[in-house]
Amino acid sequence: MAKIDFAGSGMRSSFHSEGLTQRCFGTAFATEAEARRVLLSGKGSNSIKLRHYNERFVLDAVRRMKEASKSDLARAANLTPAAVADIVDGLEASGFVKQIGKRFGQRGSPSILYRLTPERIYSVGIKIGRRALEAVLVDFAGEIRSRETHEYRYPAADMVLRGGNTALANFRKLVNSLDEASIVGVGIASPYFLGDWGDELGFPEDIGGSWAAVDLERFFDIDPKTPVFVENDATSAALAELAQGIGSRYRDFMHVSIDTFVGGGLVQGGKVHTGPHGNSAALGPLPVSPSKLSSASRSSAKYQSLLHRASIYVLVNHLKAHGIDINRVRELDPLPAAAREPLFEWMDDCAEALAEAVIAITSIIDIEAIVLDSILPRSIHQDLLARVQAQFGSANAVGIIAPDIVSGQFGPEASPLGAALLPFSVLFGPDSGVLMIGKDRTKLPGSLATFAAG
Repeated sequence: MAKIDFAGSGMRSSFHSEGLTQRCFGTAFATEAEARRVLLSGKGSNSIKLRHYNERFVLDAVRRMKEASKSDLARAANLTPAAVADIVDGLEASGFVKQIGKRFGQRGSPSILYRLTPERIYSVGIKIGRRALEAVLVDFAGEIRSRETHEYRYPAADMVLRGGNTALANFRKLVNSLDEASIVGVGIASPYFLGDWGDELGFPEDIGGSWAAVDLERFFDIDPKTPVFVENDATSAALAELAQGIGSRYRDFMHVSIDTFVGGGLVQGGKVHTGPHGNSAALGPLPVSPSKLSSASRSSAKYQSLLHRASIYVLVNHLKAHGIDINRVRELDPLPAAAREPLFEWMDDCAEALAEAVIAITSIIDIEAIVLDSILPRSIHQDLLARVQAQFGSANAVGIIAPDIVSGQFGPEASPLGAALLPFSVLFGPDSGVLMIGKDRTKLPGSLATFAAG
């Protein structure tokens, strides 16, 4: 089976879902909801025009269900068993899914089970952070096969470029050593306003300006035939949870990332929503009550932004104010005895602010869950989660339906993993317009078999 090649595909670009016509690979609809209504109604759902959409929907269902029979997939897609059997056979012939055994113990003959074939198709995810570049190589099943971290004091473009190119070269070498394997795309996750708030972090004054002229789609050393997709780092983290984590339980949630600066990603109806400017769920500017920390700057302002209470930089500064100088939060594992009291002070202050933010979010958006994740050591993260749950529980907010407040599953790897899933979502998902920033300039071949040909 040949390696997948995107030569001439015209996909050296990034994308944005909002405001675009959603296309079901041959049939255009005003929204994906309209497409799904047609699909679920059964009218034309087995037609030639929707064939390419249906096969992507079935492939996505296999990803979500981890393993499934043809009957499982027919029920999930609301398609006839014959239609799904034809689609699954084609996906298997093209190398996208494989048989993994049979399910016994039910009526009738044992059912053959299928799951994604991870070995042929890979993607790279790069997160450009304010303190480090993190890169992962992910197989088609969403498992991380290799990872690299390149740290720096501040995100100077030359240091970011060097780290990213090193990771890309190492990943290419690894994939090239595998039989008939290909890297089908690169996803890049980066904070918006990367050089802003430099005073809080001690960045040189020119950092923001240096990034303003950078085109991330063409920044790293990537084969021009390989499609590149760019997204916000917090939105990418939400995609990771949707595709590989909490999305199996919740289809409507707000993902809250406690990173150098706090950020968010909104998922509704099983889709990440980025808004017309790609800046939905930018939780940093959300107004909350002023911090009570002794290290916080005093102001007469009635409100303070969530960014200045629920971000890792606030914790680092509070620890420094108490004589504990750390550069990375991993230095808190194991926790130094002297850091316990200031850490707990910050967690209480952070949890109070996050509880206020949860009330504000759920006053506006009807969601099932708040998914809280962070780059903190996991024991500290779980303690923070418990404090947020307690603070929200004691708030007695009236007029909202309380969401579940649960932990994210990926910690520091959420954003790079989500970035790596961007190419899979666009190239192989049932809706090629979701998630990305910019205009949709793709010229995708209609059938998935085209990806495996050549």
